[in-house]
Amino acid sequence: MNKGPDITRITSLIADPARAMMLTSLMDGRALSAGELAQVGGITPQTASTHLAKLVEGNLLTATKQGRHRYFKLAGPTIADLLEKLITISAAHLAPMPRTGPRDEALRKARICYDHLAGEMGVAMFDGLVAQQILSVDVQCENAHLTAHGEIVLSKFGIDVEPLKKAPRPLCRTCLDWSVRRPHLAGGLGASIWQCIADRNWAKRVEDSRVVRFTPEGHRQFQRFIRSD
Repeated sequence: MNKGPDITRITSLIADPARAMMLTSLMDGRALSAGELAQVGGITPQTASTHLAKLVEGNLLTATKQGRHRYFKLAGPTIADLLEKLITISAAHLAPMPRTGPRDEALRKARICYDHLAGEMGVAMFDGLVAQQILSVDVQCENAHLTAHGEIVLSKFGIDVEPLKKAPRPLCRTCLDWSVRRPHLAGGLGASIWQCIADRNWAKRVEDSRVVRFTPEGHRQFQRFIRSD
């Protein structure tokens, strides 16, 4: 029997409810301590340490020691992409749920997906970049490419594309948004655009949350950026 990639090892690590909670809490790119992740998972610190050791050994998390504490974060954007896809699939198989409180509404509106913009605002940005021919996509919007015109436009926005092209990370990658069920932009370009938005103070992340809030002026500037007229 031919041996292929062992997907059962990865899926079994994610399948545990406490580990799944800890992993998804790191989807905003932060590093959290073992104690903080124990609270997220609703488990004791001792149990959390065991789970975290397995996740590090399985290359889903990385750990850094700082002082008395160890801080854990996702091992990279591919892990965040995997989790986002699993969230999308699981949400699609649930019965329609009522729209709940303002926190959920805020997550649907705009949030961080590891290091790029997601939610309604992220999908609107992707659509705007395609409409302006900054990005070209295939018929099903599964693959995106930066156009020559797009390089010129984004260079004026403050993004140097050349280093992104040489990086091991894909320049453009579509990420199916779990709340909108349409793609937003990930990859090196998605991360760079979000960084420009943050540097301009158009928006900022809510502390201890994946939620992103735009200022009134930032929202106006963002809409100008993504409009095709």
